[in-house]
Amino acid sequence: MRRVMLRFIQSALREWAYGFTYQRSDQRTAALDYWTHHYNWHRPHQGIKGLAPISRLAQSHNNLLTLHS
Repeated sequence: MRRVMLRFIQSALREWAYGFTYQRSDQRTAALDYWTHHYNWHRPHQGIKGLAPISRLAQSHNNLLTLHS
């Protein structure tokens, strides 16, 4: 689990925090929700064969986590 968190933090720093030039801190904060959504729903992950993390959850209509908005 620790390794997964380290990879997430590395990706967040590289792709979100320092991946763009922000004029103000509040712009960086506002971009976090979009980036987190992209990371979990759309970004391919090498460790899970190019799939997004959400694909690892059972695609059940009873699982609210799998509802995409």
